[in-house]
Amino acid sequence: MLSIHKTMNGKMSRLDAIQDGCWVNLTNPSEDELSTVAATLNVEPTFLRAALDEEETSRVDTEEGQTLIIIDLPAVEKGDAVEYSTLPLGIIVTGKHIITVCLKESSILKDMQDGLVRGAETQKRTSFILYMLLQVAKRYLQYLKQIDKIYNYMERQLYKSQRNKELIQLLDLEKSLVYFNTSLKANEVTLEKILRGRIVTLYEEDHDLLEDVLIEVRQAIEMAQIYSSIISGMMDAFASVISNNLNVIMKVLTSITILLTIPNIIFGFYGMNIVTGLPLDRFWWIPLVIAGAAIAVVAVILKRKDLF
Repeated sequence: MLSIHKTMNGKMSRLDAIQDGCWVNLTNPSEDELSTVAATLNVEPTFLRAALDEEETSRVDTEEGQTLIIIDLPAVEKGDAVEYSTLPLGIIVTGKHIITVCLKESSILKDMQDGLVRGAETQKRTSFILYMLLQVAKRYLQYLKQIDKIYNYMERQLYKSQRNKELIQLLDLEKSLVYFNTSLKANEVTLEKILRGRIVTLYEEDHDLLEDVLIEVRQAIEMAQIYSSIISGMMDAFASVISNNLNVIMKVLTSITILLTIPNIIFGFYGMNIVTGLPLDRFWWIPLVIAGAAIAVVAVILKRKDLF
């Protein structure tokens, strides 16, 4: 999908044709859309297709007066359980235009299109990109807070009933945090390259804005690492608890088996077809008494040994 936007009279407006100072947004573009943008704006085709590779990492590249910035965006997928991942966003800066390319729709770009980000003007290309990067960093922090809430809920559920479902969801959260942490560190490196001012020309106010972006990114990295350590430690703790509970159950079942074996042995002796009778074999209740007494004695011994 191809959409064209431009800040006019302080508001973000949608255009029907490409103009100077506009923002061209490509979401899961077709070959025709890629060819049209490449021919109209004389953009390097490899730059347009770079972000269409899901495995593309965050980086910065320049060629013939055009700059490509690839940033990893946070994404959320809702199914049976909420899962978080990342996907690349390509930002291409030319002399008069800004082009973004992404495989999927992003709420971050949607907010930019709806004019919900104050101060973002398409004519000010550098600051517009930095505002976009700031929204990316804030969205990471937002999703990390959601992960923390989901984790706390899963933890309460595990205290009530230790089931595989909750453990699998915790594993998904841990995997999401690994994705976030890896992408955030790559984004940090890219932002530090931009901060040097060699790739993208930065004005004085842009330096302050970029430093704010870096602060948000580093805070998100720290949060992702902390949450990942907490979930990893909790997973190990619950695995030990479940293993310990299994050992307790096996210990109790073994003790019960021992107690149930005693009457079988006694009744087996009295049930034998022998010539000489056993003591008190004329009274049918005698084996029951002997078995009950033996069970009681063994039960007391097992209890004192903390085996029952």
